[in-house]
Amino acid sequence: MTMKYMAPWRWGNRGVPISRETQVSPIDIFQKEMNRLFDDFFKGFGMKPFTEEMESLGGFSPQVDMTEDEKSVQVTAELPGMDEKDIEINLSRDTLTIKGEKKTESEKKDKEAYYMERSFGSFSRVLSMPSDVDPDKAEAVFNKGVLNITLPKVVSDKKAQKKIRIKSS
Repeated sequence: MTMKYMAPWRWGNRGVPISRETQVSPIDIFQKEMNRLFDDFFKGFGMKPFTEEMESLGGFSPQVDMTEDEKSVQVTAELPGMDEKDIEINLSRDTLTIKGEKKTESEKKDKEAYYMERSFGSFSRVLSMPSDVDPDKAEAVFNKGVLNITLPKVVSDKKAQKKIRIKSS
């Protein structure tokens, strides 16, 4: 399966494919404008902006890039401030799931005050994969907050032809 089959009408029950576009789409512009309108609306009531509230409720969602070539599918996820032990990757059939829990804690002691801040949040990203990905050869490397997953494709000789004998009845 190639990337052209990742259109919404072909997803079925397989999850939502995620990839970051370098160009800004009209949908992104519309979403940002709607977020701005909600933020402005809530400011009138002395409330925090809506998007700020969502982030404080654990709305962490890592940026994910996905590329495909003839040999493999590469997935890169930005997970700053996370440790390898806090990340779980599962590949089942044609769905890749990346889960994690982000924990930050800071502590500062002064002569007059003691400051302690904690932040916890979990995320889960589900990506549709081509059906020809070989799960036994999948590899993941986590380095400096960047997770790189390589999913080799099953090697098949597409040019091979087999003559099918017709039986008479």
